[in-house]
Order: sequence, then structure tokens, then C-alpha cells
Amino acid sequence: MKRTGFSILELMISMFIGALILGGVIATYVSMKVTTRDTMAIGEMQETGRLALSILQRDIEQVGFWGTFYDEEFTDENVESPSNPSGDCFGGINNGSFPDSTPSNFRSIYAEVSDGSNVLSCISDSVEDTDVLQLKLLEGNPVDVASTATDSNRYYFIADQERAEFVTGAGTITLPTVNSTVWPYSHHVYFLSTEEITINNVARDIPILRRLRLSTSGMQVETVMEGIEDFRLVFGLDTDADGRVNTYRSTQDMEAANWEDNDSILTVQIYLLVRALEPDPGLQLNSQTYTLGVDPDRRTHTFSDNFRRTVFSTTMRLNGAMSWNM
Repeated sequence: MKRTGFSILELMISMFIGALILGGVIATYVSMKVTTRDTMAIGEMQETGRLALSILQRDIEQVGFWGTFYDEEFTDENVESPSNPSGDCFGGINNGSFPDSTPSNFRSIYAEVSDGSNVLSCISDSVEDTDVLQLKLLEGNPVDVASTATDSNRYYFIADQERAEFVTGAGTITLPTVNSTVWPYSHHVYFLSTEEITINNVARDIPILRRLRLSTSGMQVETVMEGIEDFRLVFGLDTDADGRVNTYRSTQDMEAANWEDNDSILTVQIYLLVRALEPDPGLQLNSQTYTLGVDPDRRTHTFSDNFRRTVFSTTMRLNGAMSWNM
């Protein structure tokens, strides 16, 4: 019986078909790998922006809420507070962690545009031309001091109908009346800085949203979210006391009278520019522009690099803020 093998032509055709199939498999794999990498990068930026806005929203929406203290305003006669701690954050008069005797309303919300140096007398490493936000608020739920131990490293706010007091959690908290409530008190300052971090054996400068938090030891720095490259605020003001926003002002346009009249600040618009932590070798931006805001003071950035970016924004409404009439 005569047996024959493949001819050279048949082998060449088979190899050609095999190469086509292998090429298709490789192309599909590369495409899926790129798609997965892009999807993960976009997903990480979405999560970063969402969580950062959520944290800011939680704080901002608590500004102006003072528990069961129902008096029309705080005065020297109805509030007791300790001295402001060493290294405290100040922005203008009567704007430390606690009210003082300065004849000006205490500021529960305040912002500045960083000049890259000594902002609020407590921040030396903020990113220039980004906003710095200062908030004072009651955080969380009231504390049952009869059954729950207080944190010795933080401050609390005792709220009565016509009396208020700031105390530490180090000692026993005595309630002035049976109707008094105790709330954790927070003073937070949000700002942007950068830090060199090694990722995949490569050192990179990473933009970071940080927060200074009041403790009995002073202001303590915390990392809130990595990848926040810019932070901008626009405030909605009620200038005719009708309960509606009738003008918007960027941080640099806010005046001392606006900060001291907390009742006039009804909303806060937040803009975040979020950047991926690592560059994408398959992406090349050529004069890509990102705009934070639609007002005349809007902040615009143009990049030509390999980093993915996106802008997040939201508008938050404040509780009816109460004035400090010292």
C-alpha cells in the first residue's frame, strides 16, 4: 500500500491558517487585557470620586446642626468652651476650634484658596491654587454617657435648650438637665497635598486629599483619598433673607461678612479633579482640558501626559446654620 505525507504546499497552507488563528487569539487577548486595564482604571477613579464626595457631603450637611440647643444664637452667657489648642487652624477672627471673646460671629464653615505656604496657620504643604475647607460640626449620633464610655482624645458638645458647653471625653460628663444631649464635636480641615509613593517599583508624586481632625492633642492629619488632583468650591448665598440662593461666589470672592453670617450660606458646590495613580502607556493626552465649574472664576487645567482624569461635581445643602454672637 502506497503511503504519502503532506506536500510542501499543504504544510505551508496549514501553517498559514495556524498563524492566522494564533494571531487572532493573541489580538483578542491583548484587546481584552487593554479593556480590562482601562475598565479597572476608570472604575478606580469613579470609586475615588464617589467616596471623596460622600465623605465631604457627610460633614457639610451637618454644619449648622447643634443638637437640642434651641436658643436663637450662642453668646458669652449661654456657651462655655475651652481655649483653642496649640497649633489650631484659624481663618480670620474668631475661627479657631472653639469660640472666643472676639466681637464677631464664630465661623462654622470657612474656605481659602491655598497659596502653597502657611494656610489657616496650620497647613504648610497644601497644593497651591486649590481650595482649603474648614468645618465645625456635630458628628454622628448623640452619646448616652450613662452607658457608653466617651473617647478621651476628642471633644463633645453638651446641648441643652438654652445652654451649650464644649468638654473633653477624658472625664465624667455631667448633664445639666435630664433633657440635655451629648454629641461628638468635630473640627475638620480638608486640603490637597502630594506625597511620593512607590508603585510597581516606580516612585511617583501622588495627589492626596487630606484632613486635619481636632483631638485633645491638637489637629491630627489623616489621609482621606488618594488621586484627588484639584479641589474647588462655589458657595450659594441668600443675600435677601428669603431662604433661596440668589447669588453664587467662589472661595476667592467670599467676604468676611459672608463667613460670619452663616445663615446666608445655603449650598456648597464641590468640584474634584480625580487622577489615576499610574500613567496608562496606551494613552496620550494632547492638550486635554478639564474645567471645574461654569462660573467666571472656573478653574481650567490642560494636560499632555499619560494619566487618566475625570471631573466630579455635586451640590450640597447646609442645615440652617446658627450664628455665634460673641
